[in-house]
Amino acid sequence: MGTGEQIVTVAAVLLGALTTHLTNFLMERGRKKHERSVRWDERKLAAYENYIDSVRACIFLAVQLYEVKEGLRESDQDERQILAETTEAGRLRGRTFERIMLLAEDDVIEAAHRLNDAAFQVDWQANGKITGSLAEWRDRNRAVFSAINAFHDSARADLGVSGTVSGVRHPQRDLLLPPSQRH
Repeated sequence: MGTGEQIVTVAAVLLGALTTHLTNFLMERGRKKHERSVRWDERKLAAYENYIDSVRACIFLAVQLYEVKEGLRESDQDERQILAETTEAGRLRGRTFERIMLLAEDDVIEAAHRLNDAAFQVDWQANGKITGSLAEWRDRNRAVFSAINAFHDSARADLGVSGTVSGVRHPQRDLLLPPSQRH
């Protein structure tokens, strides 16, 4: 084998080794990027779940407080106890909101702000910081659940989940009320 053939052979081996190394490097980098993306998606999903859970807990406590104050429901707890639970639930909602601020993209953060605004309206009427009729109370509750659905839609888009919570196939739902309270 001549010198020229040996140089070509060595160059081919070096080119093959370089190509293999470059391919492995790019594949490993892509794998790590994908793992990082999945890890953040898992954390986002957990943050979104915890936030919605905390918002719903606040709403249900506000409903309990409002109904006890208005004489629509009897409870083993007095208003002061329910208000204390409502305050603690609000604190937890604030903590979960901060995680949204850290992990979410802009549309989700804006949806969370709108949801907080609607939830505060429910809280404030329940604890007497603002006044309103039963019809206004129900409108505030409808608004907060609509804001929850909008948050779900934004969160789903951020996570790459197809579909929507509301729309043609999932029309807007109204509050579920016992027949005696639907007026």
